[in-house]
Amino acid sequence: MAVWCAKENDTIKTFQLINASTKKIAFSGSAGKVFGAYGPFTQTYRLNFSSFKKPGRYYLQAGGAKSPEFEIGDDVYKGAADFCLRYMRQQRCGFNPFLKDSCHTYGVYSLYGGKAGLPDSTHLNIWGGWHDASDYLQYATTSANATYHLLMAYRDFPKVFSDDKQANGLDGKNGMADVLDEAKWGLDWLLRMHPKDEWMFYQVADDRDHMGMRIPKQDSFYGRGYERPVYFVSGEPQQRGKFMNATTGTSSTAAKFVSAFALADLIFDRVGDTGIHYAEKMLTAYEYIWKKEGVTQTASVKSPYIYAEDNWKDDVELAAAMMYQAWNSHIPLPEDDGSTIQLACNLARQEPITPWLGTDTAKHYQWYPFINLGHYELAKQLKDKRRDTLIGYYKTGIQKVWNKAKANAFYRGVPFIWCSNNLTTSFAMQCYWYKELTGDKQFEELEQANFDWLFGCNPWGTSMVYGLPSWGDTPTDPHSAFTHIGKYPIDGGLIDGPVYGSIYKGLIGIKLYEPDEYAEFQSELAVYHDDYGDYSTNEPTMDGTASLIYLLAAKEAEQSKKKK
Repeated sequence: MAVWCAKENDTIKTFQLINASTKKIAFSGSAGKVFGAYGPFTQTYRLNFSSFKKPGRYYLQAGGAKSPEFEIGDDVYKGAADFCLRYMRQQRCGFNPFLKDSCHTYGVYSLYGGKAGLPDSTHLNIWGGWHDASDYLQYATTSANATYHLLMAYRDFPKVFSDDKQANGLDGKNGMADVLDEAKWGLDWLLRMHPKDEWMFYQVADDRDHMGMRIPKQDSFYGRGYERPVYFVSGEPQQRGKFMNATTGTSSTAAKFVSAFALADLIFDRVGDTGIHYAEKMLTAYEYIWKKEGVTQTASVKSPYIYAEDNWKDDVELAAAMMYQAWNSHIPLPEDDGSTIQLACNLARQEPITPWLGTDTAKHYQWYPFINLGHYELAKQLKDKRRDTLIGYYKTGIQKVWNKAKANAFYRGVPFIWCSNNLTTSFAMQCYWYKELTGDKQFEELEQANFDWLFGCNPWGTSMVYGLPSWGDTPTDPHSAFTHIGKYPIDGGLIDGPVYGSIYKGLIGIKLYEPDEYAEFQSELAVYHDDYGDYSTNEPTMDGTASLIYLLAAKEAEQSKKKK
């Protein structure tokens, strides 16, 4: 597919696919219906050349416009998931294999754990995991979700991933797929963030980190030398400075721990590098869910921006489904004991559709992790009518987005809120899972349109992943200390993505440092800048990249299946 756009009231009837070597027409097609205005454009068409399968390099031409060259072939996705693992390794806290140096090795000091017998400013030896984005904050919610996606990618597509790195991220084989090395890096940090049955933490550092960009080494922003604060999962609102979050409970964060530990238990030998059994931690984290039902939001000191998660029943649904699966894999439950799986089904009914699907806006990370992973994991374990019900939830959510998407040539139905690319990636996964569970391909073109959006089929004509594809227009000036200070590539990093013009105009502290090369493609609908100064559209995120790794692995596996 391609999208043809014009800023005048031009129309086209046909288009041609041209062989880049011979310059001869390889395929001609009808331009189809006019979709009309979208963003900066007054006329748009979807051009479909899916029936042409001959491998080679080509370009499109229509109405005087010529596309960049592209490849048609059987291996266009090969290695892409492994490529994006480069960004995950670069985000490692503790020993960083990209820098070949260590950071944040001084430990942390606790906050808000007094009621659990942990006085404020208690020193703890918590290190590892990944830095969240271009800053060096770390969140259990995003890290557990990223860990789960990496584990899931290996579970579902093991043949996609190579073994070129050691456990520490340096060159060398170690007999384990690199994606599992990365997942274990996240798991070991989660174990440190839940060191005792009655202790769980959700955040290391806070937005004071934004006071200056630097290559990760030593932080001096927190008033305790080089230590950073670690925030306790108390289930109560927490205030630093003048801002109060809207925390209501412990469930959302604890459930994400459970899911990651459960899947780790299924994949590994049921024991972590620290000697702690994943199954053991899965059960203690499950108990933590019920300390106080509700959500844990992140803490902010200087700015009003937080991860404002507002739902938790989807997290517990996934946790219950995975705990049941892990438990039954080696400790069979009595045949009549379906309480855990029934709990998951009950929670699924309480949040059947992830609330942003089909809407125009949402708060930042309000409905995290953007789609309901529990429906997929639960449906795979059921064979009765409950399975059909879960699949129906997915279909209804997809249909809500499709009702908006079918009106424009990009098939765009995802709102332009902060981290819109993360939503786009997750929605494409929901479409893929629906297709896998049912064999129904009615949303396959919508799924592909969301994937294509990330790699250049968007109004700016640019990929949203640093360095991928190598021959394409990709971000070169992201909001990242690695590129801005060190001039280092952040290969494979998925950036936030375009936001509504209204959001962009209202954000604090944004300043463009270079002329806008996409100026003619900006609109009131949405803006995107490849400029270090625009943290809203051009900042890479660790959890979004982890989700993309799963999607890229699925695409490569699909293509391999078609070859056979």
